[in-house]
Amino acid sequence: MNYHYKLSIILLLLLCACKEKAADKNQDKPAVKTETKSELGKIKLTELDGTPIDLHDYKGKTIFLNFWATWCKPCIQEMPSIANAMKKVNKDEVVFLFASTEEADEIKSFKKRMPFPFHYVKVENFESLDIMTIPTTFIFNSKGKRVFNEMGYRKWDTKENINLITNSK
Repeated sequence: MNYHYKLSIILLLLLCACKEKAADKNQDKPAVKTETKSELGKIKLTELDGTPIDLHDYKGKTIFLNFWATWCKPCIQEMPSIANAMKKVNKDEVVFLFASTEEADEIKSFKKRMPFPFHYVKVENFESLDIMTIPTTFIFNSKGKRVFNEMGYRKWDTKENINLITNSK
């Protein structure tokens, strides 16, 4: 026990010393503005035909991005409320995208059975997006900043949720 305590103290001191050294080095250098990759740029989507989608093309619009699957009951249960929400918002201001990891043929087959007016796309890097369950919805404001993130079912056509979509500044 005493050995672990001493080892912990030593590691803590080393960690603090490393942080101070790094801070000292940065004080001598002029501030350099580095551009980090936006969250929009981290999401890799394609059309069902394989054409890449650049989410930055939707700049100036709110992006409602729903991650779903054809076999996911909560995903399918929330779809009618999303379709209703789409009718209640300005289509020139909000883009709705429905991203799945499934094969394009599977998504097309689902679309024939369940004719929602959705823009279905494929997500190519689902694992790297820290999504633990589906459905998951991200909302990005008109500047491309993620302002909402939720895992699980939601009834999207309520007044408060319409406001959430349309007032995502």
